[in-house]
Amino acid sequence: MKTRLFSGWKTRTRMLCLAALCGLMTVGMTATAFAAQDTAAPTTDAPAADVAPATDAAPAPVDAAAAPADAVAAPAEAPAEEAPAAAPVVDKGDVAWMLTSTLLVLLMVVPGLALFYGGMVRSKNVLSVLVQVITVFSLLVVLWIVYGYSLAFSGAGPWIGNLDKLFLTGVGIDTLAATFTDGVALPEYVFVAFQSTFAGITGALIVGAFAERIKFAAVILFSVLWFTFGYLPIAHIVWAGGGYLFEKGALDFAGGTVVHINAGVAGLVGAYFVGKRLGYGQTALKPHNVTLTYVGASLLWVGWFGFNAGSNLEATAGAALAFINTLVATAAAVIAWALAEKIFKGKSSALGVASGAVAGLVGITPAAGLVGPFGAVAIGFIAGLVCVWGVTGLKRLLKVDDTADVFGVHAVGGIVGAILTGVFYAPGLGGQGGEDFDMVAQVTTQALGVGLTIVWIGVVSVIAFLIAKVVFGLRVAEDAEREGLDIASHGESAYEA
Repeated sequence: MKTRLFSGWKTRTRMLCLAALCGLMTVGMTATAFAAQDTAAPTTDAPAADVAPATDAAPAPVDAAAAPADAVAAPAEAPAEEAPAAAPVVDKGDVAWMLTSTLLVLLMVVPGLALFYGGMVRSKNVLSVLVQVITVFSLLVVLWIVYGYSLAFSGAGPWIGNLDKLFLTGVGIDTLAATFTDGVALPEYVFVAFQSTFAGITGALIVGAFAERIKFAAVILFSVLWFTFGYLPIAHIVWAGGGYLFEKGALDFAGGTVVHINAGVAGLVGAYFVGKRLGYGQTALKPHNVTLTYVGASLLWVGWFGFNAGSNLEATAGAALAFINTLVATAAAVIAWALAEKIFKGKSSALGVASGAVAGLVGITPAAGLVGPFGAVAIGFIAGLVCVWGVTGLKRLLKVDDTADVFGVHAVGGIVGAILTGVFYAPGLGGQGGEDFDMVAQVTTQALGVGLTIVWIGVVSVIAFLIAKVVFGLRVAEDAEREGLDIASHGESAYEA
């Protein structure tokens, strides 16, 4: 009787404490929002260059491939007799910040994500996960400069770009990419490099869902197909000028739909296609080294500041807003996950708080530069709680062996963050939305973006895994799985006896 979930006064006390905490957070955020409305200085007095744009919420500029003279086009309604627009300015501080942000995203993958996933698998498979993460990332970075950048950001079609920038044709040290501030640009190489890391990490995220039993060749073939027909169209639709969701006004500051929902859905499809690990549901398939996972999560948190704050494309107050939101949302999610584990399991685990950090990072990604700090706290806290259910209750309902809970954390957290972006973007809640902001309309648009991403990536992933199954087969032999993929697939062992 003592083990029943809601029996006993101790559990009731815990639930009351949780309810009280949530209530205090809500009251605090509401009070802060009203206080901000009464006391904040008029936004019109702030220098234009230091304010994050309220409507352009994507990390991609509208015209990322423009030459210097065209990097910032004159308004269409400007009279023909007006003098041409001044040449855009490239700020050294912006360039330094964006190069640093690109390195921080690389840190997220190698070693961050590799260690995070590596610690979650059994010792006989840790090297296989490390190899898959770095190889998929590297492959997609190369494909990005071959044709990915062109299809994602060259051209203004609603669904996909064009091949005008194939092999980076026309891109050089003198070409510029637009930012969110008129008259300010970046060297185009900087933007190409930054966005390449987004493509690479999204593909690397997927491999955690079907780790420990998939053929390496199948991973590679799937990654190429998914990248070409899944990632590139979604990136264009959401982030490029002329893209369907971009023109609809969908908000995705740093990749809630493009990266996290995308990776989570692809991972779920892969977990179904590859099947469950031997012994799943019969024996405990425990992480072999939680310390590695904890270190990996910590590195992800550090690198994520480049991921989110770098998506502002400039070293301005907009980057500072994304930076502080990434900090506080993650902290709130750690607290939420630890609290939920304490209530429902009796103990807060290291694996749990590490997963909570990632859930908070995922949740705030689409909203990072668009909401206020207290909105970020709310998003992080809610994402942490919902993702606990995503990796427990929802996972059992789906009856899937998602090794590293890619769907439960990235897809679920991305969905929560994308929808709540439409809520906390409201100026009355501290967000960057204008006076005419319509919360219902914005949430509806956010839901459209979520739904479109799920369907598109779901279909592409099914087809890609079917092709990989026909060409290579998906799953290693049973003997190889029992031996471990480190030896069977790569001829090495992570730990010597």
